[in-house]
Amino acid sequence: MGKRWWVVIAGVLVVGVWSARDNDEPKAAPRESVVSTKPTPKPATTPQPAPADRSVGNWYDDYDPAHFAVPVRKSAKKAGISPQLLMAILYNEDYKPHTPELERSWQRIKPDASFGIANMHRAAFDQTKRGRFAKRQWEELPDHPELAIEAAAWHLHDLANRLPTHRKSTFTKDELLALGYNTGAGNMRAFARGAHPGAQAQTYLDRLHANWDKSGLAARQ
Repeated sequence: MGKRWWVVIAGVLVVGVWSARDNDEPKAAPRESVVSTKPTPKPATTPQPAPADRSVGNWYDDYDPAHFAVPVRKSAKKAGISPQLLMAILYNEDYKPHTPELERSWQRIKPDASFGIANMHRAAFDQTKRGRFAKRQWEELPDHPELAIEAAAWHLHDLANRLPTHRKSTFTKDELLALGYNTGAGNMRAFARGAHPGAQAQTYLDRLHANWDKSGLAARQ
């Protein structure tokens, strides 16, 4: 075999040795995936406003005539009438909400509607206030229950002064005053002389009887 072939064979052997060495070398370890320890930021949120505080302490939120026992006694004493009667009138008139805005809304629909916790009409209030609280206005009644109580007390006082001296009916003085508050002085005088109440007046009188005992207790609180 010539020298040329030995060179070829030697080259093949060298290449084989290097190839074997490449296979014997340790392979590089696979690169580990890097996990970030930094927390993922949360999406920004728009802060919500705190709920508004609800107003508390409005007398009409939980209205009960008994809550006004002090002004009832005070006004009844000044007007010279029974505090139990005045309280009973407030209970009798508590057949509708007395929220000021509701009363004004209803009055815009029905201009001759009554105002305040004693449901007083404008004409009765204007007549009653003369010489007592002349500067006060009927439009104040929805917002001022003490004024409504004072006006009702003096209105009952004025009705008492219009009762006939001699009465033929079996109604008590307080019953007649309650009927007068509901139907007017003229009808009250007719009842005092023996006339019989109509259905509406009788219903008002029945409510007065139903409210009478609790009105006495409430007025003494």
